[in-house]
Amino acid sequence: MKAVQVVTLTGPADVEVREVDAPGPGHNDVLVEVHSVGVSFPDLLLSRGEYQFKPEPPFTLGVDFAGVVLDPGSPESSGFRVGQRVAGVNLNGGAAEVVANPVIFTFALPDELSYDEGAALPMNYLTALFALEERGGLREGETVLVHGAAGGVGTATLQVAKGLGARTIAVVSTEEKAAFALAAGADEAIVGPDFKDRAKELTGGRGVDVVLDVVGGDAFTDSLRCLGEQGRILVVGFAAGQGIPEVKVNRLLLNNTDVRGVGWGAFAMTKPGYMQKQWHRLEPMFASGVVKPPIGATYDLEDFGQALVDMDERRTLGKSVVRVR
Repeated sequence: MKAVQVVTLTGPADVEVREVDAPGPGHNDVLVEVHSVGVSFPDLLLSRGEYQFKPEPPFTLGVDFAGVVLDPGSPESSGFRVGQRVAGVNLNGGAAEVVANPVIFTFALPDELSYDEGAALPMNYLTALFALEERGGLREGETVLVHGAAGGVGTATLQVAKGLGARTIAVVSTEEKAAFALAAGADEAIVGPDFKDRAKELTGGRGVDVVLDVVGGDAFTDSLRCLGEQGRILVVGFAAGQGIPEVKVNRLLLNNTDVRGVGWGAFAMTKPGYMQKQWHRLEPMFASGVVKPPIGATYDLEDFGQALVDMDERRTLGKSVVRVR
């Protein structure tokens, strides 16, 4: 079968589509015929050997995928059936024509969602739910400001926050991205780096309750300044590439604010059943339509490396998806 592999740790331009042996289902695995694969930031880091998980080359990329069950293993224990549509997530391995994925990391894909949308769901939306609910303690009626709001995690956060009853403010760098974020579900959008004063205006001077930050860099201090009383910054990543910001903790004292780390993968993958509970939490949001992943671009399997290059050069909106079939 075909699989997208990292052969040398020299970046996305050197990713190869290779012929490899098809897997058989291992113990507690589901065998899935893959139709679509999500393009994820961990894939980019893995191609350079910069991710915290460091498999030895050659290895197959692909964090999120969607497809059809070929072999459910034990239907009594897995709950799946042959021909069922599913989505799945793992550290890698999904960018192939067939994947054997652990049952606990595989989810029933609702009929109202396409394979492309299914491949856009697991990592970003489970991360967003973990960030907002588990780490952020988000309450109905609160206001969430989202940096990088036109990206995959950003749009996921906008939609999950809406599903939890929050008001959302998107922070983006261009008018095009503002339109994309508003279409994804943002209530308001702020364009440019000078977001602090506008965020205060939009909240009547009170400040926002939660900031989700995938960007880091220079925006971090202003994120602290636009928090309201008992506000929380949720640190998800540092996509700005400006280094890791530092916190002067006296700022936290002045307004009883928090900075909280969000490490969904390390948390969820070590707790059997946790991801399934998260997925069930999202299911009413799928049914209502508040969660519907915006697909920014689609690629053929042979162009997986180009999809990563486009992500690296910030030419993408929403979630990029590679179609295997």
